[in-house]
Amino acid sequence: MATAIILKPSERFVETPFIRDIVNRALSYLKAGFPINLAGPAGCGKTTLAFHIAWKLGKPVTLIVGNDEVKSSNLIGGELGYSRRLIYDRFISSVLKVEESAYKVWLDERLLAACKYGYTLIYDEFTRVKPEVNNVLLPIFEDKMIFSLPASSGGGYIRVHPDFRAILTSNPEEYAGVYRAQDALLDRLVTIHLNGFDEETEVRITMAKASVPYEDAKRIVGIVRRLRETGLCEYTPTVRSCIMIAKLMKQCGADLNSKKFREICHDVLAPKIGKGKIGKVSIDTLLEEVLNKEVSVN
Repeated sequence: MATAIILKPSERFVETPFIRDIVNRALSYLKAGFPINLAGPAGCGKTTLAFHIAWKLGKPVTLIVGNDEVKSSNLIGGELGYSRRLIYDRFISSVLKVEESAYKVWLDERLLAACKYGYTLIYDEFTRVKPEVNNVLLPIFEDKMIFSLPASSGGGYIRVHPDFRAILTSNPEEYAGVYRAQDALLDRLVTIHLNGFDEETEVRITMAKASVPYEDAKRIVGIVRRLRETGLCEYTPTVRSCIMIAKLMKQCGADLNSKKFREICHDVLAPKIGKGKIGKVSIDTLLEEVLNKEVSVN
């Protein structure tokens, strides 16, 4: 049976004016009855933002994490067993009467439970699920109904609860394991593109997640943003890279001008650079150029 989550606010969530604007936009779309899709590269904060928005709605939450193995029955539910009933009748001592009956048992999954009870659905990485599986969302978002349910679940169709809201997240299509969402589904969603936060938001997030001073966080964010702006990255470094560098710097006891800090930056950021984009320049040389513009070396 599907379970719901009661969310609590996180003390470490950073809400700058930039974030507040996104949250308010998302809430206005959801309250108008439209599902939203937070789209953006890995590490840009889609899932964290989805949970914060869901908490703002004040309803229990059901979470679905998309992957290639998800089937329709994992969203709606299915007949996953039998209930067996035996009745022994010895009203007449010399006669034994036995009645046996078996019924298929339907178990609701998270999407159906959210639709029935007015929960908020967070469907994380929905484009990692085969498009035909997500067809079940079309009548839910458009007609506010779920059709073709078997008799064991109540039969026919159910109307979607008026408090039901849906928050989806998705990665770019070029990512491995990501399917292209069907046009009919995208047409029913309001998509908010999260291509990156402003600099101050990234600094505040890095400070909160890694517990580092403001100046250190600002320098680290500056390095990552400068590398991002070169246009030579195959995988865009996001605020997640900032947090990793800051945590590792703190763990290793390194400072911004140390050789150890540069090694950490190389290890975290080098895999992001596209070898086919930098020509004859080595990855290490490019990173050193970026680092030299932000920090000195002892």
